[in-house]
Amino acid sequence: MASKSPKRSYKFDPWLDPKNRPYIRIENVSKEFDGTMAVNNLSLSIYQGEFFSILGGSGCGKTTLLRMLAGFETPTSGKIYIDDIDMTTTPPYERPVNMMFQSYALFPHMSVGQNVAFGLKQEKLPKAEIKERVEGVLDLVQMSAFINRMPHQLSGGQRQRVALARSLVKQPKLLLLDEPLASLDKKLKERTQLELVTIQERVGITFIMVSHDQEESMTMSTRIAVMNEGQIKQVGPPHEIYEFPNSRFVADFIGSINMFEGIILEDASDHVIIQSDSMPSELCISHSATIPPGASVTVGVRPEKVKISKMSHGKPDVSYNYTSGIVDDIEYLGDVSIYHVLTANGRRILATLPNLVRLTEQPVTWEDKVYLYWQPENGIVLTV
Repeated sequence: MASKSPKRSYKFDPWLDPKNRPYIRIENVSKEFDGTMAVNNLSLSIYQGEFFSILGGSGCGKTTLLRMLAGFETPTSGKIYIDDIDMTTTPPYERPVNMMFQSYALFPHMSVGQNVAFGLKQEKLPKAEIKERVEGVLDLVQMSAFINRMPHQLSGGQRQRVALARSLVKQPKLLLLDEPLASLDKKLKERTQLELVTIQERVGITFIMVSHDQEESMTMSTRIAVMNEGQIKQVGPPHEIYEFPNSRFVADFIGSINMFEGIILEDASDHVIIQSDSMPSELCISHSATIPPGASVTVGVRPEKVKISKMSHGKPDVSYNYTSGIVDDIEYLGDVSIYHVLTANGRRILATLPNLVRLTEQPVTWEDKVYLYWQPENGIVLTV
């Protein structure tokens, strides 16, 4: 998975310091609808200033969790704290929280300026303060020139910025984003991702975003929580989630991965040797965990870690982690190509290579007989 992460202007990892108190604490929260558990005994800590993503497939409970943070749903059990204050049963209008909806929910009969000012007028703030805050936040999202435009006169990306401005103008302690970029095309989404992160850093507000888009979450987030069936399966920075998934589910959900079932043959201090019926060679994986011989495990290898060479060039100089097959298909994605290699036992293994030359000039092509191999440090051992 390609991910162009924005360069953050400072090192930001408050979760590593035990002295830091979480800004958002979700403690043993469950939510039940008609006998179905949408969120199941979930606990999570989020720190001030984070751009935190809750990632999962449809029906995993991520939107229900977001709505409980906003106050639109009340937990069946458990507690939600914001800035050390119990907000579990506090109504939405009394929470220091704002929410940006997927539809943007702009008032069609109001101009950009009126949309942004609406919440401040409801609070009956002085006109001078409203004007100052509206102009300031529109300048922040680069929409000052459109203050008198109506929503139907704006592009999708511009409406997204207005919705963001309306959410920020009330200066919430927490901003919740429900699939905020879902309606944007790919180019606009990529540009807006970086702009959102830049704005979040400038205002210093904690952002929590729910998304089913893996690349979007990987690009924007300080940390990601991967959800499934109402529970958190793993929490960590994007690179940790991708490089060191803690389960088969997380490994398979985030990006593409080749998986091989096997049995531990040898457990040394710095590596394990695994026998797999899917591979002609034994697998050697660098690691520091202890796994007893005879244990069943799964080895995962990301396609971009797999090297490929034509059989006519000879077998690579490796004793472990190799197999052979025929190139059955090639996915051309512009910057990279994904090679689908069919092995003798019917397994399909993926290898991703950068397109340093044109596809027609690549040294490996359709129907070629090839070797696939990877280094011990590039494999992942999964026990669950």
